[in-house]
Amino acid sequence: MSLVDWAEREVALACKRENPDRKEGEFDYGCACYESALKAFKSLCEDGHSGFSISMTKHILNQLIDKRPLTPIREDNVDWRFCYTKDDDGSSVYRCDRMSSLFKTIHPDGTVTYSDNNSYYCVDVGNPNASYHSWLVARIIEEMFPITMPYLPGNPVKVVCEDFLTDPRNGAFDTRGILYAVKPDGEKIQIARYFKKAECDFVEISVDEYEERRKMAMRRMTVNENTDE
Repeated sequence: MSLVDWAEREVALACKRENPDRKEGEFDYGCACYESALKAFKSLCEDGHSGFSISMTKHILNQLIDKRPLTPIREDNVDWRFCYTKDDDGSSVYRCDRMSSLFKTIHPDGTVTYSDNNSYYCVDVGNPNASYHSWLVARIIEEMFPITMPYLPGNPVKVVCEDFLTDPRNGAFDTRGILYAVKPDGEKIQIARYFKKAECDFVEISVDEYEERRKMAMRRMTVNENTDE
């Protein structure tokens, strides 16, 4: 049995399990994904790849699927599309045409800074399996790990946070602790910065105030639990 024959049989078995009652020519989303993967696999086999070259090709394909550039981004090999002007200071923000998550900000004094929305992700200390993004965290990560040109993105930094709510009128949370970051190589970097919701923005607070607000949140939860009972 050739490698292609083996792959065809595996995809046929997977499609049968996905949709046992599928009729010939009938569209099925799951089966279509299996068949699309088979088409790509056949193309690689037809190109005569060896074990090493197919691994390299797989890496390149994964980069393209994830919309990650194959070569470093430099000012001379990228175009920037104007997005908007910031209301607070008049800075101009541009998006990179080679990498949609990368932005350039030109400040009024001519200073240029860069930010990559995919350079980090947040998890809650109590729920590490659910990730999210936060402009507040992004601002700190950009300060800690400034992006310079040429730029080739790597794996993202994980930022561990803690949120809680002291006043139900403030929505889902009104206090955030940005505890520490874990670099792709596993190095842990303490951040220990704390914020509370103010009138129009989050403002930084001391660890003592943060702990007091934690106690307020715990008391609020206890009252709610007793009320429910």
